[in-house]
Amino acid sequence: MRDLRVLMAVADTGSMAKAAATLRISHPAVSKTISELEGALGARLLDRSPQGAELTASGKVLLRCGINIFDELRQGYRSLEHLSDPNSGEVRLGCTDIILHSLAPMVLRHFSAKYPGVQVDVKLANPGEHQLRELRERRVDLLITRATDQSVADDMHSELLFDEPFVFVVGAESEFARKRRVTLGDIIGHKWILPPPDSSPGALIEGVFRAAGFQSPVAVVKTISIELTAQLVASGEFVGILPISVARLKAGQTALRVLPVKSVGPRISAAILVVKNRTLGPAVESFVNCVRNVVEASRRQ
Repeated sequence: MRDLRVLMAVADTGSMAKAAATLRISHPAVSKTISELEGALGARLLDRSPQGAELTASGKVLLRCGINIFDELRQGYRSLEHLSDPNSGEVRLGCTDIILHSLAPMVLRHFSAKYPGVQVDVKLANPGEHQLRELRERRVDLLITRATDQSVADDMHSELLFDEPFVFVVGAESEFARKRRVTLGDIIGHKWILPPPDSSPGALIEGVFRAAGFQSPVAVVKTISIELTAQLVASGEFVGILPISVARLKAGQTALRVLPVKSVGPRISAAILVVKNRTLGPAVESFVNCVRNVVEASRRQ
């Protein structure tokens, strides 16, 4: 276990010297531990250079084993802690910006009311492969995410929560907000704020425009930030497109209006992702059940 921890520290820091400082042991002790590991396994684990140390293919395999071992131990400690006090523990939640501005606040309010002793550590996860890496490296216990390409996540278990359409939004004082009838053709030539087309939500939104018979407009501002989108649209100078749950929430907080333009084409989904065959602590299981309950309650409203 000690040897694995040393290897993990070298992998994290990219240097034996930095790993030694992190672990508060000597540089020769780190070097000796790695050499003994390589001798016992009969495989080179690190490529050394003046720039630092990088894991070999064998080193990456052993690193994954180390991450899994320490994670299972951590989950075991959590389970023991829960047996002595069911209202204890920690949940490390990863979610994308769009979830932080829609589903997450409702879930966190309900969960903290029922389990006030459980600490929830919420981390903003960038869309795409980065968020999956956070899960694989056990930096988060679960992800609640949007528009994830499941074809690159064979080692993940995904539970679909819901899907919903996109809607077009303008500022409350915009000329379009005062009209009873608005078509996509009326707003297509306006100033747009949209996600980058090479992002997951951007690809879906391009599909919405194509399904309506239009080419996706060139955005004046490209961003995946919900807060920036809402603020610029509320200024009245921009037109945007958001999932309907996010648009309704933001309309109650800022001067946004949802246009009566029917959205066709792709819908955007929300899902819970966890690593397959990974033990989840009791607090995490309770959190997942809370998410399901909040989503089900929202459907009934």
